[in-house]
Amino acid sequence: MELRQHCLTVFCQSDPALKVAALRALDRHGDHSIDCQARFAHPDQPGRPARPELVHPQQVPRRSPFTAEGHCALMHSIAHIEFNAINLALDAVWRFADMPRAYYLDWLGVAQEEAKHFDLLRAHLRTEGHDYGDFVAHDGLWTMCEATRLDVVARMALVPRTLEARGLDATPIIQAKLRKVGTPRALAAVGILDIILAEEVGHVAIGNHWYHWLCQRDGLDPITFYAQVAQQHGAPRLKPPFNLTARKLAGFSDAEIEALPVVSTN
Repeated sequence: MELRQHCLTVFCQSDPALKVAALRALDRHGDHSIDCQARFAHPDQPGRPARPELVHPQQVPRRSPFTAEGHCALMHSIAHIEFNAINLALDAVWRFADMPRAYYLDWLGVAQEEAKHFDLLRAHLRTEGHDYGDFVAHDGLWTMCEATRLDVVARMALVPRTLEARGLDATPIIQAKLRKVGTPRALAAVGILDIILAEEVGHVAIGNHWYHWLCQRDGLDPITFYAQVAQQHGAPRLKPPFNLTARKLAGFSDAEIEALPVVSTN
């Protein structure tokens, strides 16, 4: 099957285990047939299981990571982000036509790594007697995907470079809390987050690469355009502290770093 059509098929798969398995079976370095010009009929929503129940972000309860239940709720929230990130990466492959072949292969690779992250977190939840779907979650990540469905430049600006980049900032803070808890389950989670953080730097770097490529192609100033689409689509306001080391590794320019609201010291 042609790669973008295949990614749409996986996107529509609602069973998380089957979605992960389908991505695992794809060779990202294989000689894939890719129709860069194809446009596809598609569903309004990605395939996802009946659970977790999706609620407003303010209705997701906050729990202490110092309790077993609170730890699992935290890991579930990260697993939900990673499951959404699988669909976001697949959406970037099948939705946007007329991009270079390398673009589609990059986002296939991101989808596969997001699937690995989800699997690691789901396995961790299962060792604690829980599973994906046991806690409520919100749909904030997918809302931004839907908002940018007609504009690949806005998508690159606001999903990998904003929402995923916030993960670069948040992960060390979460890890510090887990190290403070110090239990075997908490330290195991720190190790999983080490893997995720290292690979998410690469995902944000891919977003940065294609965002700047598109801005150059379309004659857009990256900083000015970012401010415009962030306001247009109601992107979350960037808040310190920022993981400047990770952001620089992910390809944010000095000018983009300087444009952050407050520059942290790391």
